[in-house]
Amino acid sequence: MNVSKILIGSDHAGLRLKNEIISHLADMDIDVVDVGTYTADSCNYPDYARALCKKIQSGEYGMGILICGTGIGMSMAANKHNGIRAACCSDTYSARMTRMHNNANVLCMGERVVGVGLACDIAEAFLSTEYQGGRHDIRVNMLAEIEAENQ
Repeated sequence: MNVSKILIGSDHAGLRLKNEIISHLADMDIDVVDVGTYTADSCNYPDYARALCKKIQSGEYGMGILICGTGIGMSMAANKHNGIRAACCSDTYSARMTRMHNNANVLCMGERVVGVGLACDIAEAFLSTEYQGGRHDIRVNMLAEIEAENQ
């Protein structure tokens, strides 16, 4: 694994899966910083996406994982932040490809979509895959240009 520390966050609908992933990654000696939520009380996913993305934007962390019921809301909220390339993945192939080709820095998953074992495999695939760069830089740079146009 090429990552030694990451951020993780969830809303109430992703709390159980988040805690399972934290335990799994800790067993792999990855330092996981949890930005919340910490209870099953109903809450708003954009708050946790914002907390995680702000830490990535600051340069303090390079990657993160966000979990909600489907992963879709978290990915939408995360992608509103400049420099964040969040991908909602439900399989390991997509997790590897979004790192290799899109240089994604936030993985989003849904507790109601993937089971614990698969989610841990998806997280491992995402965190262990390097961005290929090269011809993919053109497209990733185009994403940054679109962000700049819409500030």
